[in-house]
Amino acid sequence: MIIIGIAGGTASGKTTVVRKIIESFPSGEVAVMPQDSYYKDLSHLSPEERTKVNFDEPAAIEWSLLVEHLHELKAGRGVDVPTYSYLTCTRQPETVRVEPREVVIVEGILVLCDPALREMMDVKVFVDADADDRLIRLIARDCVERGRTPQMVIDRYEAVLKPMHNKYIEPSKRYADLIIPQGGNNVVAMRLLTDYIKSKIS
Repeated sequence: MIIIGIAGGTASGKTTVVRKIIESFPSGEVAVMPQDSYYKDLSHLSPEERTKVNFDEPAAIEWSLLVEHLHELKAGRGVDVPTYSYLTCTRQPETVRVEPREVVIVEGILVLCDPALREMMDVKVFVDADADDRLIRLIARDCVERGRTPQMVIDRYEAVLKPMHNKYIEPSKRYADLIIPQGGNNVVAMRLLTDYIKSKIS
C-alpha cells in the first residue's frame, strides 16, 4: 500500500488532482480519505457557539482518528469513515466503509500540518495556485453549491480563509515532496506523480 497526502489551499485544484490519479488506475484500486470527514463533533456546543468555531485550523480536525484509520488500512482491515454535517457541525450516524487498497489518498487543506499523519505518507503533494485564481474559483463554487453571494464569499475569504491559509496551509508546503502548480491541469507534474505511484506498487 502507498499513502499519498494531497494538500493545498481552498479551491487550489486538489479535487482535480485526486480525480486524475483515480482515473489513471484500474477501478477500485484507489481509496480516498477526505480530511473533511474528520472534523470534530461539536454536538456538545450550543448552535451559537458552533458558529464561532474556526474550521480552517488544524485544531478543528480529529487527526488521531484519521491516523488510526490509516494504520487499520495498512494492517489490511477496513474502516468506517465518519460523515459530517456542515449545517449542524456534528458527526452523522452514517459512516462510509473504506477497504484497504493499493493506493490510499489523504486529501485536504491541512493534511501536511499534522506530524503523525505526515509520517505515514509515502508521497506528500502540495497543489499550488495563485491566490486570485483560488478566490475566483471559490466565488464560483460557493455561489452555485452553497447559495452564498459573491460578497459573502469575499468577506469570509478576507476574515478567515486568507489568514488561515497564510498561517497554516502555505507554511506546510515545505513538507511537500512534489509541488503541483495549477493543479490537475499540470500535465507534466501529473504524469510524474502517477508514474511514481505505479512504480512503487508494481
